[in-house]
Amino acid sequence: MTGAAEIDALRQRVGARPLPRHVAVIMDGNGRWAEARGLPRVEGHRAGAAAVRAVTEEARRIGLPALTLYAFSMQNWQRPKEEVEALMLLLAEFLAAERETMLRNGIRFNVIGDVARLPAALQATIREVTAATAKGERLTLTLALSYGGREELVHAARAAAALKGTALDAEDLEAGLWTAGLPELDLLVRTSGEHRISNFLLWQAAYAEILFTDTHWPDFGERELLAAIEDFQGRERRYGLTSAQLAERGRPE
Repeated sequence: MTGAAEIDALRQRVGARPLPRHVAVIMDGNGRWAEARGLPRVEGHRAGAAAVRAVTEEARRIGLPALTLYAFSMQNWQRPKEEVEALMLLLAEFLAAERETMLRNGIRFNVIGDVARLPAALQATIREVTAATAKGERLTLTLALSYGGREELVHAARAAAALKGTALDAEDLEAGLWTAGLPELDLLVRTSGEHRISNFLLWQAAYAEILFTDTHWPDFGERELLAAIEDFQGRERRYGLTSAQLAERGRPE
């Protein structure tokens, strides 16, 4: 079976079963991918941008409602200045290049994180692309930029406390999250062989299925996304119940 035929077969299997409502990916390994090839780290980030295009297109093709990609964390501001500046430039280039594709394919663009810390020109581009794609209904593509899960929880708690004082409940806190309005997170993927979630979607991942893969992000494409979703589709999600209880709930009256 050729590579294309293999992907088509995988796509058909995935399409025959319920899709996750929301998939998030910690896009890790760009730098190590480049270093293994004797390239500057920025070339790994450039290759990572190509992977974003491929994965986003596949997500739209199969009808995934929401895809969230961890592009730049709060802690990434501590990286060398030259690398951070190169990343910011790549992000701006990516948005400018993909704007028309997102419009044509019905993709709604969204950003979560402390956007105020980003360069002013990048903020302006984000606002423009977000507004232009606001009516997209086929896929919500969210980039987590200057994002931290703990920081998000502090932001949400402060917002909720300002409205309700100390009488808070889970719904109040959830309404103040940067992800408010997105579907519940069903699947969280981390690339590059690391087995941690690195301060990403801490609240949202409470009942998400988690998959770790050794593949570096630049090598993560259509096949890898489909394989992750197929793995998810084969899992039993109990939410604190037993398998017997789930089976009982699934029986017809």
